[in-house]
Amino acid sequence: MNKALWTVVLSVLCPVKAQLWTAQTSDTTSSLRGVSVVSAKIVWASGTKGTYLLTTDGGLKWTPATVPGAADLDFRAVHAFSDKTAVLLSIGSGEKSRVYKTKDGGAKWDVTFTNPDPTGFFDALAFWDATHGILLGDPVNGHFVVMTTDDGGDTWKHEKTPQAEPKEGAFAASNSCLIVLGTHEVWFGTSGGRVFHSSDGGKKWSVAKAPMGGIFSLAFLNPLFGIAVGGDYTKPADASHNIAITTDGGKKWSAPENGPPGYRSAVAYLPDLKMWIATGTSGSDVSTDKGKTWKSFDKGNYNAMSFILSYAGWAVGPKGAIARFTVE
Repeated sequence: MNKALWTVVLSVLCPVKAQLWTAQTSDTTSSLRGVSVVSAKIVWASGTKGTYLLTTDGGLKWTPATVPGAADLDFRAVHAFSDKTAVLLSIGSGEKSRVYKTKDGGAKWDVTFTNPDPTGFFDALAFWDATHGILLGDPVNGHFVVMTTDDGGDTWKHEKTPQAEPKEGAFAASNSCLIVLGTHEVWFGTSGGRVFHSSDGGKKWSVAKAPMGGIFSLAFLNPLFGIAVGGDYTKPADASHNIAITTDGGKKWSAPENGPPGYRSAVAYLPDLKMWIATGTSGSDVSTDKGKTWKSFDKGNYNAMSFILSYAGWAVGPKGAIARFTVE
């Protein structure tokens, strides 16, 4: 029986006793906000000072490195396809927002796109598969910047988006304000609590308002049911207006009576345990009733997380913090 199936069987036969973030040694002090799980063994992470990290043994050993010529860049996002191929997204005004790609495990990095607009600012990127991906940037000339690729990030092209509201932007906090599903579905949340949705890979968009503050992260169980989390990052313990739920693909959003006990920068769904996880600077929480109620399980400070299933999930945070999700 393969591990994925065995995990599902265990989740049915054995009650979940506890969820834990088990800290690992990253050998870096960079602040980390990017993480991408390829398998239970292969994981990439990224952060400040041009830093990226790779493990090929499930985190027993992490190897940090700096992209040549990028020591002043902040890599807020990474998406990996294997231990050899990965895409990095740096953030910052104008040309500091860039896309890098490696095909040889980091021995060589190529800049595949540099933001040409001095007022532009990239926020997140995601991939449906090894060739088709999408990138989100803050508004330029009144419209969010959305770019797509059909060659694995080697080249990018602009797509049209609806008009942004004044002073509206997106949060480059966890690379999950932008989320994709299936082969064409994509959503992104904004600082104004709005959610943009496209069902054709980013060509046409609809927009809906959620009853919450800034949206930092989105996750979907299927094309209809999704959860958004966020809040006020300057008030980590403030639990007001930090969650919203949709049951119709993002057309309408509602707030549950009880949300996570503070600002949360990332949310994820674990299908094998039928469990939702939210994490942020003041801790992490789980929900087993589709976001209606939440239970705190960790007080650590984490910015972002990435999962395949419960046996392959990692979180990253300040000062090189990396932890693997475990169940006891």
